[in-house]
Amino acid sequence: MTSPPPSLSATSESPVCHRVLVGITGASGAIYGQAVLEILADLQSVETHLVITAAGRRTIAHELDMPLRRLETLADAVHDVRDIGAPPASGSFPLHGMIVAPCSVHTLAAIACCQADNLLLRAADVCLKERRPLVLMLRETPLHLGHIRAMAAVTEMGGIVFPPVPAFYDRPRTLADIVRASALRALRLLGLTDVAAGIRPWCGRP
Repeated sequence: MTSPPPSLSATSESPVCHRVLVGITGASGAIYGQAVLEILADLQSVETHLVITAAGRRTIAHELDMPLRRLETLADAVHDVRDIGAPPASGSFPLHGMIVAPCSVHTLAAIACCQADNLLLRAADVCLKERRPLVLMLRETPLHLGHIRAMAAVTEMGGIVFPPVPAFYDRPRTLADIVRASALRALRLLGLTDVAAGIRPWCGRP
């Protein structure tokens, strides 16, 4: 696993100004994690860190045509989910925000209960306590009351629950169009203005 530098600064050689942590869990929808990583990889202003749960690795192998090692190369740094001592586990590690794409109900519930027994959960908890953006692309339906209460708890803590519900006003032609549009909207919630150019806004009734 690679280790990121202790500090982050924008220079003429390194235009990075944001450090974003991407989490991928075992919920169906690994394609959302792939889309998020591909979008961030095209942004010179972003340094991307990645952590994948064990269940996430199984889902990636089942759902994506892209091998795990190729997916990991889209990130600037990859951290073992078991490494609770990795840099993102500390609030002193400069981090602009975190997105979990997709987010399982298991991960949602653990974040809602302030559990931190792996790196992904600890990093999410750090984002909340440090008042940093945390976006959870929850993949589950239908929802029972326990799911709804967990979503409410995370929202009350300052997190953003973002189920990837597609918009059809821009007439998407392919599955990739739908997935990318949701990924862009979710990333915009992190305050990444560079992604806004890829979002087609609704401009009123035709």
